[in-house]
Amino acid sequence: MLEVAGLIKRFGGFTAVANVSFKVEQGEILGLIGPNGSGKSTIFNMLSGTFPPIAGSIRFQGREIAGMPPHRIIHQGIGRTFQIPRPFRRLSIFENVVLAGFYGSDGTTKAGAFEAAERSLHLVGLTSDRAAPVSGLGAAGLKKLELAKALATGPKLLLADESLGGLDETEMEQAADMLRRIRDERGITIIWVEHIMGVLMRVVDRVMVLDHGEKIAEGLPGEVARDPRVIEVYLGTDAADAQASAAERV
Repeated sequence: MLEVAGLIKRFGGFTAVANVSFKVEQGEILGLIGPNGSGKSTIFNMLSGTFPPIAGSIRFQGREIAGMPPHRIIHQGIGRTFQIPRPFRRLSIFENVVLAGFYGSDGTTKAGAFEAAERSLHLVGLTSDRAAPVSGLGAAGLKKLELAKALATGPKLLLADESLGGLDETEMEQAADMLRRIRDERGITIIWVEHIMGVLMRVVDRVMVLDHGEKIAEGLPGEVARDPRVIEVYLGTDAADAQASAAERV
């Protein structure tokens, strides 16, 4: 579904993404992890059209989309959430989602936008609150609203950017289950950026790890969790050396 090759992005003399390549298969949930400043959000911004890459290819369903403006990428079928939800505070929950539906890939008719909003609110569990102002939503509600807005655009590929941020443990588990349900019930492919690794590893099919703009590991969750390069990034050199020594003794 998505093929990224040799992606590069620089800001002045700083290289945020350095020659990153990866593929995402239809129906897959790919976890994208790495420490702050590793390039995760920059990759999302290039995939969604916020930033054009300096070099590299982004092919979505066989079509080159690198450098396309965001509205055209949405119409291709790529939707995204943002780390910090910024809804229109003067609009109701339903009105916020309808507005997103007008930018969707399935057309921009009033009936289509309303139908997309209803489906999306039902999927994230906000139907009963649809007429309420967004000012009454807590952290979990705002994350659900952000997901509903992205879903209302009719994506084939969803870029979920830190959907667990600000949630308690129970809310994190519910949000993770919701992402898996979105894939299972709607057939939407997902790339999920997250810092809460324990929850992410339970849901995703594969994981890709970035560090200082470079891809350092990719594979099944269990394989990536045992990779010495990943352990060094998250726990330090001593932990990676200890793991290597233990593996040699087995």
